Amino acid sequence: MHNPYTQDYAAQMLQAAKIHGTPLYVYDGNKIIDQYHRLRNAFPGAKVKLHYACKANSNINILRLLRREGAGLDAVSIEEVKLGLHAGFPPEEIMYTPNSVGFEEVQEAARLGVRVNIDNISILEQFGHAYGNTVPCCIRLNPHIMAGGNANISVGHIDSKFGISIYQLRHVARVVRSLNIHVEGLHMHTGSDILDADVFLRGAELLFEAAGEFSDLQFMDFGSGFKVPYKDGDVVTDIEEIGAKIAVAFKEFCAQYGRELELWFEPGKFLVSEAGSLLVEANVVKQTTSTVFVGVNSGQNHLIRPMFYNAYHHIINLSNPGGTPRLYSVVGYICETDTFGYDRKLEEVREGDILCICNAGAYGFSMANQYNSRPRPAEAMWLDGELHLIRQRENWEEMLRSQIELDNLK
Repeated sequence: MHNPYTQDYAAQMLQAAKIHGTPLYVYDGNKIIDQYHRLRNAFPGAKVKLHYACKANSNINILRLLRREGAGLDAVSIEEVKLGLHAGFPPEEIMYTPNSVGFEEVQEAARLGVRVNIDNISILEQFGHAYGNTVPCCIRLNPHIMAGGNANISVGHIDSKFGISIYQLRHVARVVRSLNIHVEGLHMHTGSDILDADVFLRGAELLFEAAGEFSDLQFMDFGSGFKVPYKDGDVVTDIEEIGAKIAVAFKEFCAQYGRELELWFEPGKFLVSEAGSLLVEANVVKQTTSTVFVGVNSGQNHLIRPMFYNAYHHIINLSNPGGTPRLYSVVGYICETDTFGYDRKLEEVREGDILCICNAGAYGFSMANQYNSRPRPAEAMWLDGELHLIRQRENWEEMLRSQIELDNLK
């Protein structure tokens, strides 16, 4: 876990809250850079390419920071494709991996020149009829492997909507041959919170076998899903150990295939999760018959992961680090049961204190919404010792801008 216990960290967070107010997402740009290079270097001897999964955090400055370091981009919608192009990624550095979209969106991606990853046979057939071998594509296969132990974050199992079943490979191969489709890559993504190299290696073996049906491959994309820590004592992915095992298996495959391919991954959470914090202010401290609630000026509209995934986020009281530890339930201001954490031991919380919700860099702001007509928060980033505001706080006028007011109802 990105260590939140240092005095320097607390001082930086309090400074950010003082300058930009709360609720506020704050990111450590240098931590993101460190995570990128750690992962990039974890596969010795392999030609590795990392495509940042921008759904994790799509702030334009984070995209540009990772582009500067050499990353490509993984986009799951045409809007993310356009965002990546706007951020300066060359089209060939963007992998477009949608699901359940109309063919018109796939055609738009092809017109924009990005790489297209196809996850169902219907779209594959339409793609072949439209482009033949003139536009290359990647094929996403579902290996039917459960990863992570949570159906919400495991996407490679038999009941998943993602990918083409590995058992349909012969049908896929017939479609590819009959329509003369240029397949340049094979892709799988088993899910998040993967701890064991064997999960990747089992899927890899399936892709290696599938490669025999395609003679012009340039890369293999193994997705991502490396587990990051959310609290002390968490078991996490040993990325160096897993990377070494994957690199050995991949080099053996390339030798059998007859040439060296690129090894692709699409990390999101691994790069940005630990780098992000959500700063909130304690509005009320409320004693009830069963617990003491700390009600803060944020809620599931800003960070839905605890409610959606039952995710744990460590919480610390930045304002009273020497206070007597007490037990609290930290809850939001939304008219739902939006609890950030039950029974958390925090230094005594007073109304007005600034609390830090840790590991909020991934799927925090990107999943934020305007429920209860609450505006979305601001975002800031520390980079090389300087604090930068990278998204203004949403205001009332912006929330109304897209609505059309009928004259006869005024």
